[in-house]
Amino acid sequence: MEMIVGILPWIQVVLALMLTALILTQQTDAALGSAFGGSGGENIARTRRGGELFLFRLTIFIALLFALSSIVALVA
Repeated sequence: MEMIVGILPWIQVVLALMLTALILTQQTDAALGSAFGGSGGENIARTRRGGELFLFRLTIFIALLFALSSIVALVA
């Protein structure tokens, strides 16, 4: 159990860095105008495909791993 407590912070740092990088690399179609409530007439629904879908699912997986490691850190 001491080994887990010793290595867990490093695992969380690596997961946090990976999660940050994955979130920043995701593309968004939102322009600055939509941040302030303007739609700009571009309200077209679209689906993720290929690499974008893989990146999205990988982000969710890494986020779940980070959440689980945080729960383990609370218990340990």
